[in-house]
Amino acid sequence: MGWQSRTRTLQVFDTELSADTVEWCPLPQFSHVLACGTYQLQKGDEKQTAENCPAPNRIGRLYLFECNPQTSFIPPLTETQRRDTPAILDLKWCHVPISERPVLGMATASGEIQLYKLMESQQGTCGLEHELSTGLGPDRLALSLDWSTGRGESSDVRVVSSDSSGSLTALSLGEASLNAVCQWKAHDFEAWIAAFSYWDTQIVYSGGDDCKLKGWDLRMGPSSPTFTSKRHTMGVCSIHSNPHREHILATGSYDENVLLWDGRNMKQPLSETAVGGGVWRLKWHPSEEHLLLAACMHNDFHILHCQKAMEGQDAPCPVLASYILHNSLAYGADWSRLPLSNSTPPSPQEPPQISVGLTESGGHLRIQYESPTASFDTSLEDDSGRYIPDQCSLPEKSSVPDPVTSPARDSQSLSCLMASCSFYDHMMHVWRWDWSPEDKQKPSEPVPSS
Repeated sequence: MGWQSRTRTLQVFDTELSADTVEWCPLPQFSHVLACGTYQLQKGDEKQTAENCPAPNRIGRLYLFECNPQTSFIPPLTETQRRDTPAILDLKWCHVPISERPVLGMATASGEIQLYKLMESQQGTCGLEHELSTGLGPDRLALSLDWSTGRGESSDVRVVSSDSSGSLTALSLGEASLNAVCQWKAHDFEAWIAAFSYWDTQIVYSGGDDCKLKGWDLRMGPSSPTFTSKRHTMGVCSIHSNPHREHILATGSYDENVLLWDGRNMKQPLSETAVGGGVWRLKWHPSEEHLLLAACMHNDFHILHCQKAMEGQDAPCPVLASYILHNSLAYGADWSRLPLSNSTPPSPQEPPQISVGLTESGGHLRIQYESPTASFDTSLEDDSGRYIPDQCSLPEKSSVPDPVTSPARDSQSLSCLMASCSFYDHMMHVWRWDWSPEDKQKPSEPVPSS
């Protein structure tokens, strides 16, 4: 059976400052809430000499949105809050409520891990209130964080963070405090990423600009790693433990490859998939264990199907879909847990949406923005400035083999809501991905690009 894969843009938002991280709240009651973080480097006057030039000022802004994806004629996102902060390098929601409230963790350029609790106003909208802050040490940037709660376990909630000095910090969350349990030098250069094993939260993985992937057992102390892998050939900048399949780990690097691992054997990966861009973030699907979202810096966003690799067949993970409508570095991406109806494409009277496939380099697509600020519709043009209608087929870059199973165990189709952001053009996109059995068509009808 053939499968049809389609992405459609729902909304584009100008974050004004460079956008680098987006996160949907994982708690069911608040799955309509989306956070976006930005990072902007403000350099001093170029006329100043090196001696009297102040240190670069890194500023940020935290956005909060609420989403109603079922509306057809208005953008699904509504901004409910924005607050200026130090530059934000990573955001992660705790997967379980803390004191009955959702909590968002933030890694900042001021070297702090900041926690915010989500509150509801009398008007019914949501807002974030600062709860706790913990400094990681002087003269360092907090680069990433992860919660130990990836499988929904609420006992012994902890945070792990990595920073620009190459260090990792494990922190324990108390009733009114976030305390460093241990901190250690893990990498020779920037430690880009740190992540828990969600199946054994005493295990921490880290990746750094020294091209090394390492494992740590907090029970043994951080004096030496449990393993060191040099399988990546450039800096390791993304790691995510699969919350649905024990031992499965995904890693990404500036070397433009996604590696899948079995944590019981870190000498050799299960698979290696070239994605054509540095892999800044990886996210496993909230419920479908084989689907992996990759933010690939210079080469857009891709959804990988990892079933064969996870079964030990030593095969690259095929790309099921690509979202190519960002014009800058693809940094932040996340799956939403909001349910979507498996609806058909919009009717002709509805605002035009965007349907794209992989294109040849000679047919590069760009977005034409209709409004300079906030939320607006988009149209799609080719390099000659010609509008490409929604139903138009686009040239395919490569064919993707059919997966060996349907996208969902108990259904014949899958629809997902996504958010992604790109850096220098300071844009956040909300889009949907539909994966369904391909409709049988008459021989005279063209087959739409997927």
